[in-house]
Amino acid sequence: MSKIIIGIHGLGNKPPDKLLKKWWKKSIREGLKAYGYSHYIFKFEMVYWADILHPDPLDPKSNDKSHPLFIQNPYTAATDYNPKPQNKIKQKLLDYLEKQMDKLFLNEDMSINFSSVTDAIIHKYFQDLEIYFTGQSVDTDKGKALAKDIIRQRLTRALVKNRNNEIFIIAHSMGTIITYDVLVQRNLGVKIDTLVTIGSPLGLPIVKSKILEEIPGGRKQHAKLYTPENVKRHWFNFSDLDDKVAVNYNLADDYCKNTSNVGPIDKVVFNNYEYENARNPHKSYGYLRTPEMAEVVSEFLSRDRNRLVQWLNTRLNKLAQKLFLNININDQ
Repeated sequence: MSKIIIGIHGLGNKPPDKLLKKWWKKSIREGLKAYGYSHYIFKFEMVYWADILHPDPLDPKSNDKSHPLFIQNPYTAATDYNPKPQNKIKQKLLDYLEKQMDKLFLNEDMSINFSSVTDAIIHKYFQDLEIYFTGQSVDTDKGKALAKDIIRQRLTRALVKNRNNEIFIIAHSMGTIITYDVLVQRNLGVKIDTLVTIGSPLGLPIVKSKILEEIPGGRKQHAKLYTPENVKRHWFNFSDLDDKVAVNYNLADDYCKNTSNVGPIDKVVFNNYEYENARNPHKSYGYLRTPEMAEVVSEFLSRDRNRLVQWLNTRLNKLAQKLFLNININDQ
């Protein structure tokens, strides 16, 4: 059984699928190299769904910053790999804010309070999420179809195709909602070794309420949401405290453990993504190269390998490291 890492991106338009896949993979490798892990060869598949809502991808050739297809935040290698100390005061404030938001916006059955307020926020700032949650349709080759069904189908196909592999999912931002919905609602019979959510809004009241809406009898049966049953070993949730999308960073108190005793393990991380002296703590590339991500990826890739395989892998990785460094030099 081989191992595969499957990534699914978040909301908003994206660069072309092949370029986004390349940048995600480079980010993961960058973290492995920076923190002393040797795994440079791994299978990676990108679940790309931006084209469903944005027919024209962002243009890597565009130099016009005012153009709607200009890439505002491209992949760029980090200049500083030293994690910053956690802001304990801010963490306590966010913990307090989470409790107050749940009290304010959620009823006892997890239905949403003040829906007009939350709907207005989503409409203004998260249009992809609005399309997904409100059941809007998009054009396909076979006619109109619900956008959320088409989006979910992309991930479903990737999981079913790799059902005989050991699967490690990395889901970012809105991709964490899509992943949760697919794992809970679709009876795929596909085992997930490890799930990693980064920059996730799964703790927001509106998101939790919308998820429960689609679970049959969800409001009556559950005081809390549950970890998907097909996640068999780990669920890691990485959040930067400055990431506004992941403001409810603590998922362990929102999602119960499944029957395999797996539940969210929340880790506060430092997202070091920066471009043109402007930091973006929500950007996927920064999350993908954190020391925490490098550790769990390396553990997954190295687990259960015999000595011969480890020796061969080390030799191949040394060669891959040289090639990777040469590619980086040529890219700059």
